[in-house]
Amino acid sequence: VTMRELDRERVERYVATEQPLDCAGSFKAEGLGVSLFQSTHGCDATSLIGLPLIRLVDMLHKEGVQVP
Repeated sequence: VTMRELDRERVERYVATEQPLDCAGSFKAEGLGVSLFQSTHGCDATSLIGLPLIRLVDMLHKEGVQVP
């Protein structure tokens, strides 16, 4: 994740609105936290919100577990 250039007021508004302090990185990519991003890069965007699901499905498939 590349973050936008942020000023204190914007960060404070975000924290007050989303209350993300219990999250990794203190942002919620699935919510308003995405407004703090300039860009993302990677093969699995779900890794930002926890378990990288695309990679998990690939691993399960490789082990013979069929996921729809």
